[in-house]
Amino acid sequence: MSMKRLITLNIIVLLLLVAGGIAAYYYVNETTNYIKTDNARIDGQAISIVPPTAGKLVDWSGDIGKTFSSGDQIGAVSDGKNTFPITVPHHMTIVQQSAVTNSLVAPTVPLARGYDLSHLWVTANIEETKIEDIKTGQDVDIYVDAYPDRKFTGKVEKLGFATANTFSLLPSSNTTGNYTKVTQVIPITISIDDYNGAGLVPGMNVTVRIHK
Repeated sequence: MSMKRLITLNIIVLLLLVAGGIAAYYYVNETTNYIKTDNARIDGQAISIVPPTAGKLVDWSGDIGKTFSSGDQIGAVSDGKNTFPITVPHHMTIVQQSAVTNSLVAPTVPLARGYDLSHLWVTANIEETKIEDIKTGQDVDIYVDAYPDRKFTGKVEKLGFATANTFSLLPSSNTTGNYTKVTQVIPITISIDDYNGAGLVPGMNVTVRIHK
């Protein structure tokens, strides 16, 4: 083998070793110092608007995207003799509405739904085998799919007291008697320190990295 080929081979081997070392360091650093999951989303408290009584919807101003303060009148309903205002229970932005003026409405059917977009958080599902390493107050790096060039920060606020499957409409069950263990996930709540001007909305996909 010529000296030139030998030098080239040595350089290639050296580069592979360096790359392998960097990859190994990154893996060890990530697994040792962080807990990471992409099973997470932007979340918030859903707020429903319902009429105070059954009757005809005689007034409505709840357009999607419109923001209201607590106590604002958003519409009115008439029961034939009296007219009752429909008010907003909490500061919110309308994200869905099905109200039709002059249609009949009932207190059991929401006319609109919304969120307080200034008070959102992240709900992340953590595998039960890792939950022991999660504590309130831990720093969290938040990466929102809709804003790939930005990093948000927050803290672990609350840990769930039941697995996510517990709240499913169709929870897994064992009808055959042959139980197969499946790793469950536990939802945790993560605050968002600063939106950084981003238009965050509930449901956006998120990846979180929790500092141990």
